Amino acid sequence: MHKVDLDGFDVAIIAALRRNGSATNAELAEAVGLSASQCSRRRTKLESDGVIQGYQAKVSPQALGRELKAITRINLTSHSGENAKEFARFVTTNKEIEAAYSVSGDADYVLVIGTQDLASFAAFVHERLLPLPNVTQVRSDIVLQTLKDDQ
Repeated sequence: MHKVDLDGFDVAIIAALRRNGSATNAELAEAVGLSASQCSRRRTKLESDGVIQGYQAKVSPQALGRELKAITRINLTSHSGENAKEFARFVTTNKEIEAAYSVSGDADYVLVIGTQDLASFAAFVHERLLPLPNVTQVRSDIVLQTLKDDQ
């Protein structure tokens, strides 16, 4: 994707939509100081340019029974294409994994894992994650408090 030039109104529209993805053009207009039709045109352009990639509902983890969130760093035995594909399949087929990133640094991957409680998290790690043949190390931090979550 190419870099898109954004002006102050575009940035304000994006910020307003990040706060409320279901905002109407009239609500955007009030928030950013443009007319609803101008906001509509700008929103459509931001979508067609790929700046806005979609909209999603922000859901309460507690309402879904996911009281515990852990940030987990994973190391693999090797970085062969097949190991990476196998791990990617594991990530996409386990609902407890809310987000996954291939990263630089001391880990190969960082996972955000949500479970009902500590016992459920331990079961996930011991029964499904650690038995993977290409996983050599798992290190987790339990989230105690969320200070900011703009996702």
